[in-house]
Amino acid sequence: MRPRTLLRALLTERGCGHFATFEEEFTRSAQLAAAKLNRPDLATVTASQATWKRWLSGDQIPRSDAGAVLEFMLGVDVETLLRPAVERGVVLPQIAPSAARDAARLLNSMFDTSYLDPLGRASGMEGVWHLDGQRFFDGTSVAVQLYEADEQDGRVVIGAHHHAHVRAFTRATRRALVLGTLGDEGLYAIDAAHARRQLAVTADTLPISTPYKIDDLTYGLLWAMLNLDDSLLANDHVLHAEKQTLEPLWAQRRSAVARSAVPDLTNVGSAWLGMYFCAEHIIRRLDEGSSPPVFWSPVRTGEEAAVWLFFASWTQFRHALQERLADDGAPPERVFCIPAADAGASQRYERILLWLAVAMMERDGQTISVCAEPEYKRIDGFVLVPGRRVISANWLGSEGIWHVDTTDSLADVSAYAQVVDHARSQSVTKGDSSEERLRSLAHHLDLDWGWLVRRCRELGAFGIAGMLRPRSRLISVEELEGVLRFAGEFDG
Repeated sequence: MRPRTLLRALLTERGCGHFATFEEEFTRSAQLAAAKLNRPDLATVTASQATWKRWLSGDQIPRSDAGAVLEFMLGVDVETLLRPAVERGVVLPQIAPSAARDAARLLNSMFDTSYLDPLGRASGMEGVWHLDGQRFFDGTSVAVQLYEADEQDGRVVIGAHHHAHVRAFTRATRRALVLGTLGDEGLYAIDAAHARRQLAVTADTLPISTPYKIDDLTYGLLWAMLNLDDSLLANDHVLHAEKQTLEPLWAQRRSAVARSAVPDLTNVGSAWLGMYFCAEHIIRRLDEGSSPPVFWSPVRTGEEAAVWLFFASWTQFRHALQERLADDGAPPERVFCIPAADAGASQRYERILLWLAVAMMERDGQTISVCAEPEYKRIDGFVLVPGRRVISANWLGSEGIWHVDTTDSLADVSAYAQVVDHARSQSVTKGDSSEERLRSLAHHLDLDWGWLVRRCRELGAFGIAGMLRPRSRLISVEELEGVLRFAGEFDG
C-alpha cells in the first residue's frame, strides 16, 4: 500500500477530502491566483475528478498552470506535495495562502529593507522575514508565522482556533515572531516567547497590544535590534577573546587596529569592539574637575545611531561618564552634523532611530546641537575638553576597528573649539528646552512631531518587552524604554 501523500493529508485537514469541496476551493484559488500573481490565464484553470484522483495517489504530478494554482492554494511546491506525508501529527496554520501573501506584500511595499516570505515549503513550516542591512548592518532573518487576527474591544487577538499551531510554532527555543494580520488594516508583531507565555495564562485568545502595530517606529526598532542582536551573537566568542587583550592598548596615547586584524568580526561586532575601546579611552583621559566635555559625533544615520539605543556597553559608559564628571555638576554637550541631503536620503524608520538616539542624549541632560553644513561631516569624532585637551575617538567611517589619539596642544584645542563654536551658532536645533530642540530636529528630519510623540507615548506606557526580546547579553532594551517614556511626555 502506497503511503499517503502530503497533498492528500493537506486537503483532508483543510476539509477538501471530497472532490466537490476540492473543486470549489480549487476554482476559487485559480481566480485569486490570476489576480494576485498577475496571470489572467490562471482564472479558467480547472481539474477533473480523474486528474484529482491521480494527484492524490501520486500517479501524476500537477504541471504548468494547474501546478501553479495548487501551489498558490496550499503554499507548498508540487514536488513536495507529491511526497509521502510525515505521519507525526503536524498542526497546520489556519490561514489562507492568499491572505499570507497579501500581508507580506503590504509589509514589503512599506520598507525597503524588508522581504517577508510568508510560507514555508512543507506542511506546518513557518515563513522567513529577511531584514537587510544598508551601510552598516550585516543583515539577518527571523522565523515568522502569520495568523489572521480580529479586533475585539480595542485589542488585536489571535483566536483560539489558531492556538494549537501557535503552541507548535513557539515550542522551539530559537528566535521567532508571531504576526497577526487584520488585512488592509496592518500587521501586529509579538515575540514568540512572549506568545508562549501568554498562552500559558489564557485559553480563549492570544492578544497583541495595539502599540505593536508594525509602522515606521516599530519596524525600525525590530530591524535594528534583530540585526544588532544576531550579529553580536555570531561574534560572542570572538568579542570575549578580543576584549581580554585590550588592557595594554589603553595606556597608549595613540592607537589603531585594522579590520583585517580580526577578520571574523561582523560589521556590528567591529562596531561594538571599537565603541567599547573608544569609550574606555575617553574615560581614562577625562580629568576629574575639568570643564564639561563637548562630544562631536560623526553619526548621521539611524543605522549607526541604533547602537546607542541597544548596546548595553553604552549604558556602562554613560554611568562611568557621570561618575567622572559628578563634582562639576554640568553635563557634557554633544554636536552632530546631519546635512539635509543625508537626512532626506534615508528612510523614515531610520530617521526615527536617529531622533530617538538624540532624544536619549537630551534625556541625560546633554544639550544637543546639530549643524547641517555638508563640509562638516568630514570631521571625525572627538571630545573637546575646553582649554585643555582634544581626545580623538573613532569607530565608524574608516577601515579600522578604532582609531584614537590625544593632544594637549593649545593650537589644536583652539582649532577644535572654533569648529564647535561654529556648529553651535549654526545649529538647527533651536530652543531653551529639550522639547524645543527635539521638535526642531524632528522638523529637520521631516518627521511628524504629533505622530512621533503619540507613538512613543503608547509604546513607552505599554513597554516593548512583548515585541523586542534580546538574546545577546551585549544588548539591552532598558535605555530604549526610558527614551520612549521621556519622548512620550512632550506635548504632541
